[in-house]
Amino acid sequence: MNSFVTSRGYRAWLPAERWTDRRRIEAWLPLLSSITAGITLHADGPGATSLRELTDGIAALTGLAPSLTLKAGAPLILLGSAEAAQQAEEEWKTLSLPEEGFLIRFGRSEAEPWAALKGGSDTGLLYAVFAFLRLLGTTPGGPPGDLRLEESPRSRLRMIDQWDNMDGSVERGYSGDSIFYRDNRVLLESPRTADYARLLASVGINAICINNVNVHHEETKLVTPALLPDVARLAKRFGRFGIRLFLSVNYAAPIELSQLDTADPLDERVQAWWKRTAEDLYTAIPDFGGFVVKADSENRPGPFTYGRDHADGANLLADALAPHGGLVLWRCFVYDCHQDWRDRSTDRARAAYDHFRPLDGRFRSNVVLQIKNGPMDFQTREPVSPLFGAMPLTNQMMEFQIAQEYTGQQRDVCFLVPQWKQTLDFDTQLNGPGSTVQKIAAGKVYPWAHSGVAAVSNIGSDGNWTGHHLAQANLFGFGRLAWNPQLTADAIAAEWSVLTFGTEGKAAAFVEELLLESWPVYESYTAPLGVGWMVQPHYHYAVDVDGYEYSKWGTYHFADRSGIGVDRTQATGTGYTGQYAPVNRDRYESLEDCPDELLLFFHHVPYTHLLKSGKTVIQHIYDSRFEGAARVEDWIRRWRELEHEVDPERFASMLERFEQQLENARQWRDVVNTYFYRKSGIPDERGRTVYA
Repeated sequence: MNSFVTSRGYRAWLPAERWTDRRRIEAWLPLLSSITAGITLHADGPGATSLRELTDGIAALTGLAPSLTLKAGAPLILLGSAEAAQQAEEEWKTLSLPEEGFLIRFGRSEAEPWAALKGGSDTGLLYAVFAFLRLLGTTPGGPPGDLRLEESPRSRLRMIDQWDNMDGSVERGYSGDSIFYRDNRVLLESPRTADYARLLASVGINAICINNVNVHHEETKLVTPALLPDVARLAKRFGRFGIRLFLSVNYAAPIELSQLDTADPLDERVQAWWKRTAEDLYTAIPDFGGFVVKADSENRPGPFTYGRDHADGANLLADALAPHGGLVLWRCFVYDCHQDWRDRSTDRARAAYDHFRPLDGRFRSNVVLQIKNGPMDFQTREPVSPLFGAMPLTNQMMEFQIAQEYTGQQRDVCFLVPQWKQTLDFDTQLNGPGSTVQKIAAGKVYPWAHSGVAAVSNIGSDGNWTGHHLAQANLFGFGRLAWNPQLTADAIAAEWSVLTFGTEGKAAAFVEELLLESWPVYESYTAPLGVGWMVQPHYHYAVDVDGYEYSKWGTYHFADRSGIGVDRTQATGTGYTGQYAPVNRDRYESLEDCPDELLLFFHHVPYTHLLKSGKTVIQHIYDSRFEGAARVEDWIRRWRELEHEVDPERFASMLERFEQQLENARQWRDVVNTYFYRKSGIPDERGRTVYA
């Protein structure tokens, strides 16, 4: 058996450990002993997958092997006695559901329990099965006597982006090598891609891009006949779980592959090349999703080379994919990465809006602009991107980062669901009050043909997928929020903790509490009040206050002896605040109204500026650094008390990670506090050790 399969974290939140409570098994026994299924029995389809996942999940938790009756018909699974199942089936014959939606119903017939799972399609039924298994895993007693659970996803596109390279590396990967590639070949022999598809489908993900947005020479070949058969086999694996496969493409692929001397989007030869490429792709993969494109960004090729704009570039690919129903997901992470730090008029935060807002209405209907959640780059704290929702005539989707590039790199715990919730709940006011990000992403504000959410994956070849066991909660949480952004961070943390650490003992309760405070704790010892970027350049882990202050990348805190922060106001700064709708513009423009947690993102203030908490900026910096490190110390103390509540593997692994986080937090604390003491000359009013 492969070593990764034996890791306690390999099954993640899916059914793994047998229940030890016999009363619990006996309570569920009448329901789980018999299954009647009406599905499309296609070996490569989600229908057969749903039945297999249900029986495997029941066996893993209870040891039971249900009797099975198969019949043709609608995507429907019935559990319980034959009489009860027949009654339920009669009641549900005329029920209509959205394609990806499902209904789960628990009931009793003459004291006998039954349950019915119906999907709007085979994929909807698969989602119903995974929801049913979550109920099994989180319900300590027996089946509910009467429950109706009807759900369908809020967003059409719920996507994971892999930043994997064909040499086996993962850009911004913190949990081992790629599970997709090794030595410039596709790892078709590994079972991990199918197991990964299972994890993603269990939380409702329906799309995946399997290669890095920075497409190098070898990855460019993924769209060629040489590698298409391998890509097609991966597509089948994910298709069994209702997941469509996308590829990142090199905008200069015709040149990179030595087939043309230009990539000009208005050149007919280039247009014909992409049309032929699309035809080859859809011949090999009939349900291929489309292309993800990073162009004219961070030295990647794009239409700017030929005097064209982003609409010209995206439309070239869109026209090639349109006959096949494919999408172009065009990333808006475009800015000047060679700016002069002496030039204060250039503001990286403005870049995406300035580049794309004037192009509204010029993109084809199968182009979707993929916009990072903030205007900078997945920082610990930044405002919502003003571009999202600001182009009413252009499809858009929101991009998050599950990989903790700037939030601890899966060595430090940082549960990002509360951060994502703040973004999704943000009211842009762009189409009046109530124009929240989650409604825009769900296509409820503008009549877009396509919208949704995407996120950069955090998995790799480590036995537990994510390096840190608790980092799995971010992958789980993204999927659950993509499905239903109205779920609370508390509910998601509680669900994941119980599914992963069980309903017995104290471990799940502690983990839930730790997750919910981990983002504020991480923020408290790293960059303060919305500044960001105080990290080691390129590596992005560990403190370096001035690491990017004089670099070409354009991310600065402008700390001097008098104050700190970036003036992005219209009145005296870069004018960035003017990119928001008036209500938000005025709030951020005003020093009095701007939220403290974003103060230094929008304003340059003296160290003695008084925050709404009553503290000065400098005292907040001192206090929060000390408090953050102290909280990590407390986590370690409390985790040690749970040694006999958790299996030895996870206990030791997590303790090691917590101790590493404490070392990191102390370094951040001392470097940041010393830096600002030396800048300001203002001592800590509580007299704690700050190094002069």
